[in-house]
Amino acid sequence: MKNMKRVSIALLAIILSLSAVGCGDKNMEGVNTGKANKAGQEEVYDVVVIGAGGAGLSAAIEIKGAGASVVVLEKMAFIGGNTLISGGELNAPETWIQEKLGIEDSIDLYKEDTLKGGDHQADEKLVTVLANNARQAVEWLRDTVNVSFKEDYLMQFGGHSVPRAAYPQGGSGNELIGKLGAKAEEMNIPVRKQTKAEEILADKDGKVNGVRAVDKDGNEIIFKANKGVIVATGGFGANVEMRKQYNSEYDERYMETVQPSSTGDGIIMAQKLGAALVGMENIQTYPTCNPATGILSYVADTRFNGAVLINKEGNRFVEELERRDVISKAILAQTDGMGYLIWDTTIKNNSHMDDYMEEFNQLVAQGMLIKADTIEEVAQFFDINVEQLKQTIEKYNQYAVNGKDEDFNRRGEIIGLTEAPYYLQKVTPAIHHTMGGLKIDTEARVIDNEGNPIPGLFAAGEVTGGIHGTNRLGGNAITDIIVFGRIAAESVLK
Repeated sequence: MKNMKRVSIALLAIILSLSAVGCGDKNMEGVNTGKANKAGQEEVYDVVVIGAGGAGLSAAIEIKGAGASVVVLEKMAFIGGNTLISGGELNAPETWIQEKLGIEDSIDLYKEDTLKGGDHQADEKLVTVLANNARQAVEWLRDTVNVSFKEDYLMQFGGHSVPRAAYPQGGSGNELIGKLGAKAEEMNIPVRKQTKAEEILADKDGKVNGVRAVDKDGNEIIFKANKGVIVATGGFGANVEMRKQYNSEYDERYMETVQPSSTGDGIIMAQKLGAALVGMENIQTYPTCNPATGILSYVADTRFNGAVLINKEGNRFVEELERRDVISKAILAQTDGMGYLIWDTTIKNNSHMDDYMEEFNQLVAQGMLIKADTIEEVAQFFDINVEQLKQTIEKYNQYAVNGKDEDFNRRGEIIGLTEAPYYLQKVTPAIHHTMGGLKIDTEARVIDNEGNPIPGLFAAGEVTGGIHGTNRLGGNAITDIIVFGRIAAESVLK
Protein backbone atom coordinates (compact mmCIF):
# COMPACT_ATOMS: atom_id res chain seq x y z
CA MET A 1 0.00 0.00 0.00
CA LYS A 2 1.33 3.44 -0.90
CA ASN A 3 2.22 5.62 2.08
CA MET A 4 -0.18 8.37 1.10
CA LYS A 5 -3.05 5.90 1.13
CA ARG A 6 -2.38 5.31 4.80
CA VAL A 7 -3.56 8.81 5.64
CA SER A 8 -7.04 8.24 7.02
CA ILE A 9 -10.24 10.08 6.15
CA ALA A 10 -10.05 11.55 9.63
CA LEU A 11 -6.60 12.99 8.91
CA LEU A 12 -7.77 14.53 5.66
CA ALA A 13 -10.62 16.16 7.54
CA ILE A 14 -8.13 17.60 10.02
CA ILE A 15 -5.93 18.92 7.21
CA LEU A 16 -8.85 20.59 5.50
CA SER A 17 -10.02 22.12 8.77
CA LEU A 18 -6.61 23.73 9.28
CA SER A 19 -7.17 25.94 6.23
CA ALA A 20 -9.49 27.96 8.43
CA VAL A 21 -6.47 29.16 10.42
CA GLY A 22 -4.18 29.62 7.46
CA CYS A 23 -2.55 26.24 7.88
CA GLY A 24 -4.08 24.35 5.00
CA ASP A 25 -3.56 24.66 1.28
CA LYS A 26 -6.02 24.47 -1.60
CA ASN A 27 -3.39 22.55 -3.54
CA MET A 28 -3.20 19.21 -1.71
CA GLU A 29 -0.49 17.67 -3.85
CA GLY A 30 1.43 16.27 -0.89
CA VAL A 31 5.20 16.12 -0.92
CA ASN A 32 7.25 18.55 -3.00
CA THR A 33 9.77 16.50 -4.95
CA GLY A 34 12.28 19.35 -4.90
CA LYS A 35 13.15 19.37 -8.61
CA ALA A 36 14.32 22.85 -9.59
CA ASN A 37 13.86 24.43 -13.00
CA LYS A 38 14.45 28.09 -12.15
CA ALA A 39 17.03 29.81 -9.98
CA GLY A 40 18.01 33.22 -8.72
CA GLN A 41 15.49 34.16 -6.03
CA GLU A 42 16.79 35.16 -2.61
CA GLU A 43 15.12 36.11 0.67
CA VAL A 44 16.80 37.20 3.89
CA TYR A 45 15.72 36.47 7.48
CA ASP A 46 17.36 36.27 10.87
CA VAL A 47 16.44 32.59 11.18
CA VAL A 48 15.27 29.88 8.79
CA VAL A 49 13.30 26.99 10.31
CA ILE A 50 12.99 23.79 8.28
CA GLY A 51 9.81 21.91 9.11
CA ALA A 52 6.37 23.15 10.19
CA GLY A 53 5.54 20.51 12.78
CA GLY A 54 5.28 21.13 16.49
CA ALA A 55 9.01 21.75 17.02
CA GLY A 56 9.41 24.11 14.05
CA LEU A 57 6.31 26.16 14.80
CA SER A 58 7.21 26.45 18.50
CA ALA A 59 10.66 27.70 17.57
CA ALA A 60 9.30 30.19 15.03
CA ILE A 61 6.77 31.63 17.49
CA GLU A 62 9.48 32.16 20.10
CA ILE A 63 11.83 33.74 17.56
CA LYS A 64 9.23 36.18 16.29
CA GLY A 65 8.17 36.93 19.84
CA ALA A 66 11.75 37.94 20.60
CA GLY A 67 11.63 40.49 17.77
CA ALA A 68 13.63 38.59 15.13
CA SER A 69 12.52 37.71 11.62
CA VAL A 70 11.87 34.08 10.73
CA VAL A 71 10.54 31.94 7.89
CA VAL A 72 9.33 28.34 8.13
CA LEU A 73 9.85 25.96 5.19
CA GLU A 74 7.52 22.96 4.84
CA LYS A 75 7.68 20.45 1.99
CA MET A 76 4.11 19.23 2.49
CA ALA A 77 0.99 21.11 1.38
CA PHE A 78 -0.11 21.41 5.01
CA ILE A 79 1.55 22.05 8.34
CA GLY A 80 1.74 19.75 11.34
CA GLY A 81 4.08 16.85 10.58
CA ASN A 82 3.62 13.90 12.90
CA THR A 83 2.35 16.22 15.65
CA LEU A 84 -0.82 16.62 13.59
CA ILE A 85 -1.60 12.90 13.61
CA SER A 86 -0.53 12.34 17.21
CA GLY A 87 -2.87 12.33 20.18
CA GLY A 88 -1.25 15.60 21.26
CA GLU A 89 -0.74 14.47 24.86
CA LEU A 90 2.47 15.60 26.56
CA ASN A 91 4.04 14.52 29.81
CA ALA A 92 4.99 16.95 32.52
CA PRO A 93 5.45 16.62 36.29
CA GLU A 94 4.10 18.98 38.95
CA THR A 95 1.45 20.55 36.71
CA TRP A 96 -1.68 22.38 37.82
CA ILE A 97 -3.72 19.40 36.59
CA GLN A 98 -1.83 16.94 38.78
CA GLU A 99 -2.34 19.31 41.71
CA LYS A 100 -6.10 19.40 41.05
CA LEU A 101 -6.27 15.61 40.85
CA GLY A 102 -4.09 15.06 43.91
CA ILE A 103 -1.39 13.21 41.97
CA GLU A 104 2.06 13.29 43.55
CA ASP A 105 4.86 13.58 41.03
CA SER A 106 8.28 15.16 40.73
CA ILE A 107 10.83 16.23 38.17
CA ASP A 108 13.20 13.56 39.47
CA LEU A 109 10.59 10.79 39.10
CA TYR A 110 9.78 11.88 35.53
CA LYS A 111 13.48 11.94 34.69
CA GLU A 112 13.97 8.50 36.26
CA ASP A 113 11.03 7.04 34.29
CA THR A 114 12.34 8.50 31.03
CA LEU A 115 15.88 7.22 31.54
CA LYS A 116 14.64 3.77 32.57
CA GLY A 117 12.25 3.70 29.63
CA GLY A 118 15.19 4.16 27.25
CA ASP A 119 17.31 1.52 29.01
CA HIS A 120 19.52 4.28 30.41
CA GLN A 121 20.99 4.81 26.94
CA ALA A 122 19.76 8.42 26.64
CA ASP A 123 21.99 11.42 27.23
CA GLU A 124 21.22 12.20 30.87
CA LYS A 125 21.98 15.89 30.37
CA LEU A 126 19.33 16.13 27.65
CA VAL A 127 16.81 14.20 29.74
CA THR A 128 17.49 16.56 32.66
CA VAL A 129 16.71 19.53 30.40
CA LEU A 130 13.54 17.79 29.20
CA ALA A 131 12.36 17.10 32.75
CA ASN A 132 13.25 20.54 34.09
CA ASN A 133 11.37 22.34 31.31
CA ALA A 134 8.36 20.05 30.80
CA ARG A 135 5.94 21.90 33.08
CA GLN A 136 6.84 25.25 31.52
CA ALA A 137 6.21 23.73 28.07
CA VAL A 138 2.63 22.78 28.98
CA GLU A 139 2.04 26.19 30.56
CA TRP A 140 3.47 27.93 27.46
CA LEU A 141 1.08 25.99 25.23
CA ARG A 142 -1.80 26.95 27.52
CA ASP A 143 -0.93 30.60 28.13
CA THR A 144 0.86 31.72 24.94
CA VAL A 145 -0.52 29.41 22.26
CA ASN A 146 -4.02 29.05 23.80
CA VAL A 147 -4.08 25.25 23.67
CA SER A 148 -7.00 23.91 25.68
CA PHE A 149 -6.38 20.91 27.95
CA LYS A 150 -8.84 18.78 29.88
CA GLU A 151 -8.67 20.06 33.44
CA ASP A 152 -9.86 16.88 35.16
CA TYR A 153 -7.99 14.12 33.31
CA LEU A 154 -4.44 12.92 32.72
CA MET A 155 -3.22 9.91 30.74
CA GLN A 156 -0.75 7.42 32.14
CA PHE A 157 1.20 5.98 29.24
CA GLY A 158 3.18 2.77 29.56
CA GLY A 159 6.42 3.07 31.51
CA HIS A 160 5.29 6.05 33.60
CA SER A 161 4.92 5.75 37.36
CA VAL A 162 1.92 8.09 37.58
CA PRO A 163 -0.56 9.83 35.25
CA ARG A 164 1.21 12.94 33.93
CA ALA A 165 0.22 13.42 30.27
CA ALA A 166 -1.84 16.57 29.73
CA TYR A 167 -4.71 15.76 27.35
CA PRO A 168 -5.70 18.36 24.72
CA GLN A 169 -9.35 18.93 23.98
CA GLY A 170 -10.49 16.45 21.35
CA GLY A 171 -7.63 14.06 22.14
CA SER A 172 -5.83 15.03 18.94
CA GLY A 173 -2.75 16.83 17.68
CA ASN A 174 -5.22 18.95 15.73
CA GLU A 175 -5.70 21.06 18.87
CA LEU A 176 -1.96 21.75 19.12
CA ILE A 177 -1.27 22.33 15.44
CA GLY A 178 -4.45 24.33 14.93
CA LYS A 179 -3.48 26.67 17.76
CA LEU A 180 0.23 26.82 16.83
CA GLY A 181 -0.75 27.61 13.24
CA ALA A 182 -3.20 30.28 14.34
CA LYS A 183 -0.53 31.87 16.56
CA ALA A 184 1.99 31.88 13.71
CA GLU A 185 -0.55 33.52 11.43
CA GLU A 186 -1.45 36.09 14.10
CA MET A 187 2.26 36.97 14.37
CA ASN A 188 2.62 37.21 10.56
CA ILE A 189 5.20 34.43 10.43
CA PRO A 190 5.60 33.29 6.80
CA VAL A 191 5.09 29.53 6.45
CA ARG A 192 6.12 28.39 2.96
CA LYS A 193 4.28 25.16 2.24
CA GLN A 194 5.36 22.85 -0.58
CA THR A 195 8.81 24.37 -0.32
CA LYS A 196 11.39 21.62 0.05
CA ALA A 197 14.75 22.33 1.65
CA GLU A 198 17.47 20.77 -0.50
CA GLU A 199 20.68 21.97 1.15
CA ILE A 200 21.82 23.72 4.30
CA LEU A 201 24.31 26.40 3.33
CA ALA A 202 27.44 27.57 5.14
CA ASP A 203 30.03 30.29 4.54
CA LYS A 204 33.75 29.70 3.94
CA ASP A 205 34.36 29.54 7.69
CA GLY A 206 31.78 26.80 8.17
CA LYS A 207 29.05 28.94 9.76
CA VAL A 208 25.57 27.95 8.62
CA ASN A 209 23.96 30.91 6.91
CA GLY A 210 21.00 29.72 4.89
CA VAL A 211 19.00 27.08 3.06
CA ARG A 212 18.60 26.29 -0.62
CA ALA A 213 15.04 25.22 -1.33
CA VAL A 214 12.70 24.49 -4.23
CA ASP A 215 9.06 25.59 -4.28
CA LYS A 216 6.09 23.74 -5.79
CA ASP A 217 6.61 25.42 -9.17
CA GLY A 218 10.23 24.32 -9.38
CA ASN A 219 11.70 27.71 -8.49
CA GLU A 220 14.95 27.55 -6.58
CA ILE A 221 15.05 29.98 -3.65
CA ILE A 222 17.96 30.85 -1.37
CA PHE A 223 16.74 31.65 2.13
CA LYS A 224 19.57 33.55 3.83
CA ALA A 225 19.79 33.22 7.61
CA ASN A 226 21.71 35.97 9.40
CA LYS A 227 21.69 34.18 12.76
CA GLY A 228 21.23 30.52 11.90
CA VAL A 229 19.08 27.60 10.80
CA ILE A 230 16.89 25.30 12.93
CA VAL A 231 16.28 21.80 11.58
CA ALA A 232 12.89 20.44 12.67
CA THR A 233 12.14 17.99 9.87
CA GLY A 234 11.09 14.97 11.94
CA GLY A 235 12.33 11.42 11.78
CA PHE A 236 12.84 8.81 9.07
CA GLY A 237 10.12 6.28 9.83
CA ALA A 238 8.66 6.45 6.29
CA ASN A 239 12.06 5.92 4.62
CA VAL A 240 12.32 2.12 4.35
CA GLU A 241 15.82 2.16 2.86
CA MET A 242 17.10 4.42 5.62
CA ARG A 243 15.48 2.22 8.26
CA LYS A 244 17.15 -0.86 6.81
CA GLN A 245 20.49 0.98 6.59
CA TYR A 246 20.55 1.43 10.35
CA ASN A 247 18.47 -1.54 11.54
CA SER A 248 17.68 -4.35 9.12
CA GLU A 249 14.83 -5.60 11.33
CA TYR A 250 12.56 -2.75 10.26
CA ASP A 251 12.16 -3.56 6.59
CA GLU A 252 9.23 -3.65 4.16
CA ARG A 253 7.26 -5.99 6.42
CA TYR A 254 6.29 -3.05 8.59
CA MET A 255 3.69 -0.44 7.81
CA GLU A 256 4.00 2.99 9.41
CA THR A 257 1.93 5.30 11.57
CA VAL A 258 3.91 8.35 10.46
CA GLN A 259 3.42 11.02 7.81
CA PRO A 260 4.87 10.19 4.36
CA SER A 261 7.11 13.25 4.81
CA SER A 262 9.12 11.44 7.53
CA THR A 263 12.02 10.60 5.23
CA GLY A 264 15.05 11.83 7.18
CA ASP A 265 15.74 14.90 5.02
CA GLY A 266 17.15 17.02 7.84
CA ILE A 267 19.47 14.26 8.98
CA ILE A 268 20.83 13.76 5.47
CA MET A 269 21.36 17.49 4.85
CA ALA A 270 23.09 18.06 8.19
CA GLN A 271 25.36 15.03 7.67
CA LYS A 272 26.82 16.78 4.62
CA LEU A 273 28.05 19.49 6.99
CA GLY A 274 29.71 16.91 9.23
CA ALA A 275 26.89 16.49 11.76
CA ALA A 276 27.24 13.52 14.09
CA LEU A 277 24.45 11.00 14.50
CA VAL A 278 23.41 9.09 17.60
CA GLY A 279 21.15 6.09 18.19
CA MET A 280 20.09 5.59 14.58
CA GLU A 281 19.43 1.89 15.15
CA ASN A 282 16.76 2.69 17.74
CA ILE A 283 13.45 2.50 15.91
CA GLN A 284 10.15 2.20 17.74
CA THR A 285 6.95 0.45 16.79
CA TYR A 286 3.59 1.42 18.23
CA PRO A 287 1.96 -1.77 19.52
CA THR A 288 -1.73 -1.17 18.81
CA CYS A 289 -2.25 -0.14 15.20
CA ASN A 290 -4.82 -0.95 12.53
CA PRO A 291 -3.68 -4.21 10.84
CA ALA A 292 -5.32 -3.12 7.57
CA THR A 293 -3.55 0.24 7.23
CA GLY A 294 -0.78 0.59 9.82
CA ILE A 295 -2.47 3.73 11.16
CA LEU A 296 -2.10 4.27 14.90
CA SER A 297 -5.38 3.53 16.65
CA TYR A 298 -6.67 6.01 19.22
CA VAL A 299 -9.64 3.76 19.86
CA ALA A 300 -7.04 1.32 21.21
CA ASP A 301 -6.15 3.86 23.90
CA THR A 302 -8.66 1.87 25.91
CA ARG A 303 -5.48 0.00 26.88
CA PHE A 304 -4.59 2.91 29.17
CA ASN A 305 -8.01 2.91 30.78
CA GLY A 306 -8.49 -0.77 31.57
CA ALA A 307 -8.76 -2.81 28.34
CA VAL A 308 -7.16 -6.26 28.44
CA LEU A 309 -4.76 -7.52 25.77
CA ILE A 310 -5.23 -11.13 24.70
CA ASN A 311 -4.10 -13.47 21.92
CA LYS A 312 -5.89 -15.84 19.54
CA GLU A 313 -5.87 -18.53 22.19
CA GLY A 314 -7.78 -16.30 24.63
CA ASN A 315 -4.85 -15.70 27.00
CA ARG A 316 -3.19 -12.55 28.28
CA PHE A 317 0.51 -12.45 27.38
CA VAL A 318 1.95 -9.09 28.53
CA GLU A 319 1.24 -6.24 30.92
CA GLU A 320 -1.00 -3.74 29.11
CA LEU A 321 0.93 -0.74 30.49
CA GLU A 322 4.38 -2.03 29.62
CA ARG A 323 6.74 -0.11 27.34
CA ARG A 324 5.80 0.12 23.68
CA ASP A 325 8.72 -1.99 22.51
CA VAL A 326 7.98 -4.74 25.03
CA ILE A 327 4.30 -4.94 24.03
CA SER A 328 5.13 -4.76 20.30
CA LYS A 329 7.55 -7.68 20.52
CA ALA A 330 5.08 -9.65 22.61
CA ILE A 331 2.29 -9.14 20.05
CA LEU A 332 4.53 -10.15 17.15
CA ALA A 333 5.33 -13.38 19.01
CA GLN A 334 1.63 -14.36 19.10
CA THR A 335 -0.35 -16.34 16.51
CA ASP A 336 -0.47 -14.38 13.22
CA GLY A 337 1.53 -11.57 14.90
CA MET A 338 -1.75 -10.12 16.19
CA GLY A 339 -3.16 -9.03 19.52
CA TYR A 340 -6.74 -8.32 20.59
CA LEU A 341 -7.95 -5.69 23.02
CA ILE A 342 -11.14 -6.44 24.92
CA TRP A 343 -13.09 -3.93 27.01
CA ASP A 344 -16.57 -3.34 28.39
CA THR A 345 -18.91 -0.35 28.59
CA THR A 346 -17.35 1.01 31.79
CA ILE A 347 -13.91 1.13 30.18
CA LYS A 348 -15.38 2.59 26.97
CA ASN A 349 -16.84 5.46 28.99
CA ASN A 350 -13.53 5.99 30.80
CA SER A 351 -11.68 6.26 27.47
CA HIS A 352 -13.28 9.38 25.98
CA MET A 353 -14.42 7.19 23.09
CA ASP A 354 -16.71 9.94 21.81
CA ASP A 355 -13.58 11.75 20.60
CA TYR A 356 -12.76 8.83 18.28
CA MET A 357 -16.10 7.67 16.87
CA GLU A 358 -15.06 8.30 13.27
CA GLU A 359 -12.15 5.89 13.68
CA PHE A 360 -14.36 3.53 15.69
CA ASN A 361 -16.84 3.30 12.82
CA GLN A 362 -14.04 2.81 10.29
CA LEU A 363 -12.64 -0.09 12.31
CA VAL A 364 -16.07 -1.72 12.48
CA ALA A 365 -16.48 -1.32 8.70
CA GLN A 366 -13.04 -2.88 8.14
CA GLY A 367 -13.85 -5.86 10.37
CA MET A 368 -11.17 -4.84 12.88
CA LEU A 369 -13.57 -4.19 15.77
CA ILE A 370 -16.73 -5.90 17.02
CA LYS A 371 -19.33 -4.79 19.56
CA ALA A 372 -21.64 -7.44 21.03
CA ASP A 373 -23.67 -8.26 24.11
CA THR A 374 -21.61 -11.25 25.26
CA ILE A 375 -18.00 -12.37 25.57
CA GLU A 376 -18.89 -15.39 23.40
CA GLU A 377 -20.04 -13.22 20.50
CA VAL A 378 -16.98 -10.99 20.36
CA ALA A 379 -14.65 -13.98 20.64
CA GLN A 380 -16.41 -15.91 17.86
CA PHE A 381 -16.13 -12.93 15.50
CA PHE A 382 -12.33 -13.25 15.52
CA ASP A 383 -12.28 -17.03 15.97
CA ILE A 384 -10.74 -16.72 19.44
CA ASN A 385 -10.91 -19.64 21.86
CA VAL A 386 -14.17 -18.82 23.61
CA GLU A 387 -13.86 -20.99 26.70
CA GLN A 388 -10.29 -19.92 27.39
CA LEU A 389 -11.18 -16.25 26.97
CA LYS A 390 -14.06 -16.62 29.43
CA GLN A 391 -11.69 -18.19 31.95
CA THR A 392 -9.14 -15.40 31.38
CA ILE A 393 -11.74 -12.68 31.93
CA GLU A 394 -13.19 -14.44 34.99
CA LYS A 395 -9.72 -14.61 36.56
CA TYR A 396 -8.97 -10.99 35.63
CA ASN A 397 -12.27 -9.82 37.12
CA GLN A 398 -11.25 -11.44 40.40
CA TYR A 399 -7.95 -9.55 40.23
CA ALA A 400 -10.00 -6.36 39.90
CA VAL A 401 -11.94 -7.25 43.04
CA ASN A 402 -8.71 -8.02 44.94
CA GLY A 403 -6.92 -4.96 43.53
CA LYS A 404 -3.87 -6.91 42.35
CA ASP A 405 -2.95 -8.45 38.97
CA GLU A 406 -1.23 -11.67 39.97
CA ASP A 407 -0.18 -12.54 36.40
CA PHE A 408 1.48 -9.37 35.12
CA ASN A 409 1.28 -6.88 38.02
CA ARG A 410 -0.59 -4.36 35.90
CA ARG A 411 0.04 -0.73 36.79
CA GLY A 412 -2.82 1.69 37.33
CA GLU A 413 -6.37 0.79 38.32
CA ILE A 414 -7.52 -2.74 37.50
CA ILE A 415 -11.08 -2.60 36.15
CA GLY A 416 -13.19 -5.72 35.74
CA LEU A 417 -14.93 -6.47 32.44
CA THR A 418 -18.49 -6.87 33.70
CA GLU A 419 -20.76 -4.41 31.91
CA ALA A 420 -22.17 -5.31 28.48
CA PRO A 421 -21.91 -4.57 25.63
CA TYR A 422 -18.35 -5.78 25.09
CA TYR A 423 -15.81 -4.69 22.48
CA LEU A 424 -12.94 -6.58 20.85
CA GLN A 425 -10.36 -4.92 18.58
CA LYS A 426 -7.64 -6.53 16.46
CA VAL A 427 -4.25 -4.77 16.66
CA THR A 428 -0.66 -5.13 15.48
CA PRO A 429 2.54 -3.03 15.68
CA ALA A 430 3.70 -0.50 13.06
CA ILE A 431 6.71 1.83 12.79
CA HIS A 432 6.01 4.87 14.92
CA HIS A 433 9.11 6.80 15.99
CA THR A 434 12.82 6.96 15.28
CA MET A 435 14.77 7.71 18.45
CA GLY A 436 18.05 8.30 16.60
CA GLY A 437 19.10 11.43 14.75
CA LEU A 438 21.32 14.47 14.90
CA LYS A 439 23.47 14.77 17.98
CA ILE A 440 22.68 17.94 19.91
CA ASP A 441 23.78 19.50 23.18
CA THR A 442 21.61 21.01 25.91
CA GLU A 443 21.35 24.24 23.89
CA ALA A 444 19.99 22.36 20.84
CA ARG A 445 23.21 23.03 18.93
CA VAL A 446 24.03 20.35 16.35
CA ILE A 447 27.32 18.62 17.17
CA ASP A 448 29.82 17.56 14.51
CA ASN A 449 31.85 14.36 14.29
CA GLU A 450 34.70 16.00 16.21
CA GLY A 451 32.45 16.82 19.15
CA ASN A 452 32.09 20.53 18.41
CA PRO A 453 28.94 22.58 17.75
CA ILE A 454 28.39 23.45 14.09
CA PRO A 455 28.15 27.26 14.11
CA GLY A 456 24.67 28.49 13.25
CA LEU A 457 23.02 25.04 13.12
CA PHE A 458 20.37 23.94 15.62
CA ALA A 459 17.85 21.09 15.74
CA ALA A 460 14.75 20.05 17.67
CA GLY A 461 12.24 17.23 17.70
CA GLU A 462 12.37 13.78 16.19
CA VAL A 463 15.21 14.77 13.84
CA THR A 464 17.50 14.65 16.89
CA GLY A 465 18.84 11.68 18.83
CA GLY A 466 19.95 11.05 22.39
CA ILE A 467 16.85 12.17 24.28
CA HIS A 468 14.92 8.90 24.39
CA GLY A 469 17.61 6.24 24.34
CA THR A 470 16.52 2.87 22.98
CA ASN A 471 12.81 3.50 23.49
CA ARG A 472 10.56 6.57 23.73
CA LEU A 473 7.86 6.57 26.39
CA GLY A 474 4.39 7.59 25.25
CA GLY A 475 3.67 11.30 25.68
CA ASN A 476 7.36 12.26 25.66
CA ALA A 477 7.58 13.20 21.97
CA ILE A 478 5.33 16.25 22.30
CA THR A 479 7.16 17.34 25.44
CA ASP A 480 10.43 16.93 23.52
CA ILE A 481 9.38 19.04 20.53
CA ILE A 482 8.02 21.91 22.61
CA VAL A 483 10.90 22.00 25.09
CA PHE A 484 13.70 21.78 22.54
CA GLY A 485 11.90 23.83 19.89
CA ARG A 486 11.82 26.72 22.35
CA ILE A 487 15.44 26.10 23.44
CA ALA A 488 16.59 26.11 19.81
CA ALA A 489 14.88 29.46 19.33
CA GLU A 490 16.58 30.92 22.39
CA SER A 491 19.99 29.55 21.35
CA VAL A 492 19.92 30.72 17.73
CA LEU A 493 19.28 34.30 18.88
CA LYS A 494 22.19 34.43 21.35
